[in-house]
Amino acid sequence: MAFRDLTANEIEVRVSRITNAGVELLLYKDARTDMSILDETFGVMGWRDSYQSINGELFCTIEVWDEQKSQWIGKQSNGSPSNMEAEKGRASDAFKRAGFMLGIGRELYTAPRIFVYADKCVKLSQGKNGKMQCYDRFSVAKIKVVDGRIVGLAIRNDDTGKVVFTHVEDGYGKEQ
Repeated sequence: MAFRDLTANEIEVRVSRITNAGVELLLYKDARTDMSILDETFGVMGWRDSYQSINGELFCTIEVWDEQKSQWIGKQSNGSPSNMEAEKGRASDAFKRAGFMLGIGRELYTAPRIFVYADKCVKLSQGKNGKMQCYDRFSVAKIKVVDGRIVGLAIRNDDTGKVVFTHVEDGYGKEQ
């Protein structure tokens, strides 16, 4: 079973670290993307998910129907609560992690370090608490994946519409 690579519009970008010099970004997927890819790959009835609490941790199991073996094949992972809606976030996180276990979006683990310099941000400032804050929104403008590895990546600052980060591995040519 192999899943297709994620497309640029299926990948979310968030700020993970802020310094005076700029911001470090992380790529991630959401649970809706996993559900869409499971539907696309196995059909709506070809997969299922379940949740259970083990020692206070919430675990999600995603199972897919294996025609050759005539049985359900599953992968399981736990989730962490989110800052907004703790339990909903925990369930969503567990689902996304179980999706990674199956292979959905594993290419995200190969992303380069994404650092955007402060002069490319328009909403980067020092907060009242003395810590730097960034309210810029970022998205993936382009992505190229070869053999499960990100070899080309362009990140756009949605507030300016400009590409603020590019990564192209040697041997794969320049992104257009």
